[in-house]
Amino acid sequence: MSRSLRLKAIRELISNNKITSQENLIKELKKRGFEVTQATVSRDIQYLNVIKVRDASKNEFYAFSNNYFSDPKYGLNKLKIKFKESVISVQIANNIIVIKTNPGEAQGVAAVVDGSNFKEILGTVAGDDTIICVAENNESAQKITELFKTF
Repeated sequence: MSRSLRLKAIRELISNNKITSQENLIKELKKRGFEVTQATVSRDIQYLNVIKVRDASKNEFYAFSNNYFSDPKYGLNKLKIKFKESVISVQIANNIIVIKTNPGEAQGVAAVVDGSNFKEILGTVAGDDTIICVAENNESAQKITELFKTF
């Protein structure tokens, strides 16, 4: 089956179910006839801007970052929560902010940073446990770093 059909299936599954892991997503895709590897699902999740979120009971599941952060106040609140849960350190180098996270948490934190819509942040790049945040200038980077360190 084509990639576009697979992506459509992933959108439907995440929109209509609480998918808690890539393994669960792979199982659900297999039920629909898609034979996928973990690496493929991981790339698809990144492509679709899917992040892990928590409900009030602290259960984690996948959601679409663009839908989840439609309220800017909620985005900032989620940022504080995500930083407390996942971030180890925040450092600055000129206009670059380097955020260290627990293993596997960088993409979720970066999605929350992106979803918070800071005008000073031009963009983020996330690996497994490190995020590079590019600020518009050194002053903006300092301002954002100070804010992040309050979390």
